[in-house]
Formats: sequence, structure tokens, C-alpha cells
Amino acid sequence: MFKFFQKFSNVKKGLYLVLGTALISGLAVFLNKFATDAVGNASVFTTAKNFIVAMILSLIILTPHVVDEFKKITKKEWLMLGAIGIIGGSVAFLLFFEGLARTNASSAGFIHKTLFIWVAILAIPLLKEKLSKIQFIALGLLIVSNFFLSGTNFLNFNTGSLLIFSATVLWAIEYVIAKKLLSTIDPKIVAWARMFFGAIIMIAFLLFTNQFRHLFTLNGLQWSWIVLTSAILLGYVLTWYFSMKHLPVSVLSSILVIASPITTLLNNIFVTHQYSTNQALGSLIALFGVSLIAYTLYKNNKNESTIAKQPI
Repeated sequence: MFKFFQKFSNVKKGLYLVLGTALISGLAVFLNKFATDAVGNASVFTTAKNFIVAMILSLIILTPHVVDEFKKITKKEWLMLGAIGIIGGSVAFLLFFEGLARTNASSAGFIHKTLFIWVAILAIPLLKEKLSKIQFIALGLLIVSNFFLSGTNFLNFNTGSLLIFSATVLWAIEYVIAKKLLSTIDPKIVAWARMFFGAIIMIAFLLFTNQFRHLFTLNGLQWSWIVLTSAILLGYVLTWYFSMKHLPVSVLSSILVIASPITTLLNNIFVTHQYSTNQALGSLIALFGVSLIAYTLYKNNKNESTIAKQPI
């Protein structure tokens, strides 16, 4: 699939891929709420889903080219890959889905989409990423859009909200570590490490808490939800890590905000059956903010290409 993007510049590759990630994320947050309720146990659901994705990614990396890449990974890089699995691939997932079981999809989507704020706070000093004035304005617009989209939901900060917020901060930390690794390691390996090591930790958690047995009591409907959301998660991690290889993570996480209007739209169509003026306005502001970021990236890329083509 990713060979299709080879003809594009790095900026275009990153943009197209992260837009795909955003669409998948918007759908995922909406569907995962139903899936979590159907399975009934957030930890069991998350573990089963992530284990399936980890196994699929294990098959994907068992190709001669990717396997050879493993030989080049240093001890320090293995430790960082392990950290990604623990922080983002297990603990954050367990916190997020436990929180999702205790709150509504729109509120969860709002909190999760503040991810770009925490990523920017970490990436600017740690990765030396830079944002232009226009991009800072766009970030402000994205913050405003989230308030419009959530209505007063963001004021209802309950236990579920706190768990989702904790998961969001952990994912921000994970993404900064991953961005550092992607300068030398294949995105497929980073995605695999996140899901594989994370799945091991989550299985250990189920065993320790005496919940592992519940995996064998799931019915056909529950497994259907798990398989469906596993496919969505697989698409998410692959498009996200490949996009991260091409663009600054602070920019990517900002573009990911448009997943929030998608979640809200789906929730209003299929659950609440209404779409308020504030939510419509929030969606437009979010789209405008993301468009500003995309335009700035495209303009900078075009200028760099023009300079590169000039005779010396």
C-alpha cells in the first residue's frame, strides 16, 4: 500500500498518510465506545484487540528486508522500542479504554484530541521542532474548535476523563520517543514494537489481575467487535508511524485534531440524532486550522524544491 506514496514528496506523503490516520481515528473513537460496552471489560477488550494487531504486524515484519533491519538496531534503540511498547502500547491503552468505559465518546474525543498540545510542549524542546507564526495561530484555532465541539462536556471532568487525559499525555511521550527512533528505524518495526511489547504487558496485567480467563468466555458478537476494531487499529498505527517518518510530530498531531469533528458527527448522526450550531462552527474552525497547517507545509516544501532546482 505504501508503495503508492513513493512518487510524492516527503511532505505530501506525510500529509496524505496523517489525513488517513485522522479519518481512522475519528471512526475508531466512535466505534470503540460501542465495542467496549459490548465486550463489557475494557482491559480484556483492549488486550485481545492489541494482541491481534501485534500478531499481524509480526507476520508483516517477517520479510527478508525487514528482518535484516533488526540486526542494525542498537541496545539503546531496543530499550527505546521497549519503552514505546510499555508507555504507548500498553499502559496508555489500558487507561484510555477504562476511561472510555466511564465516559461518552464526544468527551473522550475532546480530551484525546488535546494530544497536539502535549506533543508540541515536548517536541519543541526535546526534538528541536519549530512552528511558524501561522502554525501557532492554527494551534490556537484547534483549541477553540475543540471547545465548540465538546460543548460543556469538557467541564464534566470525571474519573473516566482523568484516565483518558493520563493516556493522552503518555501517548505524547511515546510519540516523541518514536519520532527520535524513526530517523534510523523502519516504521513497521516501530509499530510492531509498540503493539508486540504492549500486548505482552497487557496479557501479564490480565494474568496478574485474574482477568485472563475472560478471554475464553467471549461470544461471537464480542469477537466480531474485537476483530473489527483490530483492523481499524492496524490501519491507524501503520499510517501514523509512516506519516511520522516524513513530518514533525508536533505538526502531525495537530492535523490529527480533525478526527474530533468526525467522531462528533458520527455520534450525533447515530446516537444523539442532532448537530448543534456550535458543533458545526467547531468543525469549520478545526478544518480551517488544519488547512492553515497543511498550506504552510506545502508552501515551505515548494520553496525548498524551487531552491534545490536552482543552478549553483
